[in-house]
Amino acid sequence: MALQRLDNQSARRLFLDRHALLEQPAGPAKGADLLALIQRLGFVQLDSINTVARAHDVILYSRRPGYRAKHLKQLYERDRGLFEHWTHDAAMIPMGFYPHWHLRFQRDTELLRNRWRNWQRDGFEAQFETVLNHVRDHGPVSSSDLGKDEKKGSGGWWDWHPSKTALEYLWRSGALTVVGREGFQKRYDLTERVIEEHLCPGAQPCDEEATVSWLCSAAMDRLGFATSGELAAFWDTASPAEAKLWCAEQLRQGELEEIEIQQADGKLRKVFARPGTVETTAELGPAPGRMRVLSPFDPALRDRKRAERLFGFHYRIEVFTPAPKRQYGYYVFPLLEGTRLVGRIDMKADRDAGVLRVTAVWPERDVKWSLPRTKRLEAELDRVARFAGLSRVSFADGWLR
Repeated sequence: MALQRLDNQSARRLFLDRHALLEQPAGPAKGADLLALIQRLGFVQLDSINTVARAHDVILYSRRPGYRAKHLKQLYERDRGLFEHWTHDAAMIPMGFYPHWHLRFQRDTELLRNRWRNWQRDGFEAQFETVLNHVRDHGPVSSSDLGKDEKKGSGGWWDWHPSKTALEYLWRSGALTVVGREGFQKRYDLTERVIEEHLCPGAQPCDEEATVSWLCSAAMDRLGFATSGELAAFWDTASPAEAKLWCAEQLRQGELEEIEIQQADGKLRKVFARPGTVETTAELGPAPGRMRVLSPFDPALRDRKRAERLFGFHYRIEVFTPAPKRQYGYYVFPLLEGTRLVGRIDMKADRDAGVLRVTAVWPERDVKWSLPRTKRLEAELDRVARFAGLSRVSFADGWLR
């Protein structure tokens, strides 16, 4: 029997809906409402680069224009509605998901010990007790509070002294919890002082099978459709083999079905989805026509290959590319309009002057950059400038490339 199929536009609408980008950007953006949005997304990736605003703030702002950075800080540090750990990268994660991270703590315990030894992080294991005792006696600490006389390694940006490496290891393996940030520097405390006792690692045995099932199921709910490899990559805890076995069992039980989605180039790709996905997708409304600036780390874009298959949008961040070799710019933001990624913009906040300076906009090849589209961009940049605490927008000569 032929598989059910989603044409490319329908697949985009479903995917954007799961990422809270199909509806109008509006609504409350703090407290329980902000937590509900992050639960819907699954997590929000953290990044330190602040050319306009930090990645996590842009991600949330693009969906809720009333959002401000203080709202996330309050939810995280005051209300303890979130915890910080890793998915594919550092992220803010709803506290309700914390029990499912016991498996991550368990696996990182051995994985990172071996990996960091191989990266010549010599001496960090010998600092475990010293670091734990210091935190126990002095309360939350940052890496700058420890190891002041220790020799650093030669790892470039990853140039950690042994106590800093021990802090990170103890956090990643669950003994410590990050309780906030000053600037962008993490503060660590004992997990037992932050997390309710019955939720702490070791309070009860880790059920690997149940955790893998939750991870795969939660990833499917947030993607709409996926291969087993994409499910594994979403939280980056379950292995590809575990996700493949989960999909096979769910397919056997009738909890998943195989469908085809049409990619941007017209080719068909076989994926898993919940039964009835094709029918429910037909009920989704149209995407809003306004233009939106997205973070380079937006959850809808973080899988670059999937974004290219689905939207025909090839994106690579060029932060680590030498300036003369960059095709676009240091930190370029994708532009979403409806269900299309219509271009990318190079811009930066000049905070001293209170100006959002736009260097260049590159439309996608099949996008005609009309006057109405320019007006939509200008309206969005005015909103972004206000969000970033800037008073106006300035376009460089020859900005439209």
